[in-house]
Amino acid sequence: MAEPPAGSPLQDGAGFAGRPLSEVRRGLQPILSASGIAGAEREARLLLMMATALTPERLLLNDARALSSAEARALSQALVRRLAHEPLSRIAGERAFYGRVFNVSPAVLDPRPETELLIDVVLSWADATGGRQRPLSILDVGTGSGCILLTLLAELPLAQGLATDISPDALVLARDNAVRLGVSERARFAHVRSLEGLTGPFNVLVSNPPYIPSAEIDRLDPSVRNYDPLTALDGGVDGLSVYRDIAMRAGRIVPSGLIALEVGAGQAERVSSLLNRNVENRSGTPWTRIDLGGHERTVAVLTQS
Repeated sequence: MAEPPAGSPLQDGAGFAGRPLSEVRRGLQPILSASGIAGAEREARLLLMMATALTPERLLLNDARALSSAEARALSQALVRRLAHEPLSRIAGERAFYGRVFNVSPAVLDPRPETELLIDVVLSWADATGGRQRPLSILDVGTGSGCILLTLLAELPLAQGLATDISPDALVLARDNAVRLGVSERARFAHVRSLEGLTGPFNVLVSNPPYIPSAEIDRLDPSVRNYDPLTALDGGVDGLSVYRDIAMRAGRIVPSGLIALEVGAGQAERVSSLLNRNVENRSGTPWTRIDLGGHERTVAVLTQS
């Protein structure tokens, strides 16, 4: 994006300061739309909420209030970032996931709503097997922000877990999120790739591994390509590199329990086949769950000694 001209509201917010919130909100909408950002009305409202620290209700009730100079500068800075297609969650530094708020940073994948399906799969299994009443041990491979493991620990108060990642910065953030959610005493963290050096046993293995084929990275939406870390996106030539590693080792690490994986659109059949061929102690065949977009988004299989 070109540098805004001196004195423009996109440089220092001067054009926003002193104007009523409702007028600023309406003025933001064509700016956002012109940059190809969908839902400009909602986006304008969220940017104003960030700049003013007002709730949606307070923003509506105070729509005649003038924007202060400090708020105008904050709005301008956030707007410049959004016009470069940086996700709102990254601008705010946090993302809601399964009813809780997680810190995010450039070191981690921005949590997606479809990943919440993994939580549903594990909790359904726990309910069916009495898992809420026993101290489950959970392994989260490639934890990123920690949203999967930490959500499960919050939902299953007797559980404990280990989160792995190849990024030290991601692990620092995940630890911070564990403290924020009050589950740090039941969470451990390890700087390893995939399942290297892990022996278990665990009752549950969950993972949202990188699954974008390498050649497709450059074709991703700028909000993903430019802001999510490459290590959290690039799944190798066919996108299945980490799945192969997990399938080869997961049965030994989860001798009796559940393996649940998020997959990319169109990958469920191939990942199911990998689990069928390589998890010798599987009990039955893998099953899938469909996300709101109609894609098979999770693949899960039971194991039994």
